[in-house]
Amino acid sequence: MYVYVNGEIVRKEEARISPFDHGFMYGLGAFETFRTYNGHPFLLDDHLERLNDSLVDMNIDLVLHRDEVMAVLRQLLQANELKDVYVRLNVSAGVGDIGLQTDSYTAPVVIVYMKPLPSVASSEKVCAILKTKRNSPEGKKRLKSHHYLNNVLGKREIGNDPRMEGIFLNEQGFVTEGIVSNIFWVKNGIVYTPSLETGALNGITRQFVLALFTALQICYEEGLYRLHELETADEVFLTNSIQEIVPVVRIHDRCYLGKEGPVTKRLKKYYERFAAHLWTRHELIERIDQQW
Repeated sequence: MYVYVNGEIVRKEEARISPFDHGFMYGLGAFETFRTYNGHPFLLDDHLERLNDSLVDMNIDLVLHRDEVMAVLRQLLQANELKDVYVRLNVSAGVGDIGLQTDSYTAPVVIVYMKPLPSVASSEKVCAILKTKRNSPEGKKRLKSHHYLNNVLGKREIGNDPRMEGIFLNEQGFVTEGIVSNIFWVKNGIVYTPSLETGALNGITRQFVLALFTALQICYEEGLYRLHELETADEVFLTNSIQEIVPVVRIHDRCYLGKEGPVTKRLKKYYERFAAHLWTRHELIERIDQQW
C-alpha cells in the first residue's frame, strides 16, 4: 500500500517521521478517519472542519481545504488501485526541541493513510459495559487526537472480536460512548444519545445522524443518562465513519431489536442513499426535499 507524507506518495514501509516530532513526543496531533464510496469521501467537509478546529486548539498552524485533500486522495486511490477505502488523514505538530513548546507549530507533518475496507463487516454488535471509565478530555472538549490509551484499555477488555463493542461510562456513572463509536437508543419512539457534556467525542457520523433526525422530523434528546436508561431501550445502535450505522442486538444478557429496529432500518436506508454524494451534513435537507 502507498501513503502520502508531506507532498510525497511513498510505500507504507518507507514512510518516516522525525523522532523529534511533537506528535510523537507529546501527543500533539489530530486525525480523521472516513470512507470513500466509489472514490467519494463521505462528509469530507465536516471531517475537515473538525480537524481544522482541533489544529487551532493544538496551536498547529495549518488549515486543510477540500481541493487539496481531494488531490491527495485521487493520487492515493490511483496508486493503490482502489475506490472504496478506509482513510486516515493525520496531522502531527512537527519537529521541535525537547521540552514543552508554547509557540505555534509552523511545519506540521501531514500523512494520509489508506487501506482496503474489511472484507467482513459485522451487521449487528454485541456490547459490553466496560470497567474502564471514560477519562475526561484534557482540554475543554474531546479531540480526535493522538491520546488513545483510554480507548486501548477499553479494547483490551473486550478483545479483538469484530462483533463486540465496549461501552464507556464516565466517572460520574453516565453512559458516554463506545470505544470507537457513539451510541444511540430508542424508547417509546424517542431517540436518546449522551450529551457531549459526558466527555464523548462529537463524531462526524453522530452529527450526521442528528441532522438526519431533524430532516426526517424524528424526535431525539441529548442528555445525561444512567445505565438503566440504556438497558431498558427498545432498540440500540452505534455510529462511526467506517462502520456507519450498526444495530446492537445484545448488551450483556439484555436483547434488543438489532437490525429489525424500525428507526435503525430507516436511518440505514437514508445513509446508504447519501454516502456516495454528500460533502457535508448541511446538504441534507436540500437533498431530501429534492429527492423525496
